[in-house]
Amino acid sequence: MNKKTAIYFGPPLSILTKNEKNTMEISGRLNRTAERYLEIRKEHGIELSEAECECLVRICDFGYMAPNEIRELPLDVRSTDFDIDGLDKEALAIKLESASFADLVVIVDELGF
Repeated sequence: MNKKTAIYFGPPLSILTKNEKNTMEISGRLNRTAERYLEIRKEHGIELSEAECECLVRICDFGYMAPNEIRELPLDVRSTDFDIDGLDKEALAIKLESASFADLVVIVDELGF
């Protein structure tokens, strides 16, 4: 178990914990949610080649990816103006379109965004 850490409660965490009454309930809610998310990460995601990962890193490189931006990854892949050896942009876009939102979130997370 980690020592106590101060964290910023932005809107998503505030919404998630709005019904919790005290620190223990808030902590419990956050830990249950994190545990479930870690299980989602085990079950989702798609296989990507190095070239496909490089393409997505270049697209996501500005940092934080909002949910609507994650959903738009196939469009972003198609509209890139760079080339990467071994990358088939249309095949990657189709792969991303067929993925679930959970799959896309895991991909973005695994790439560090």
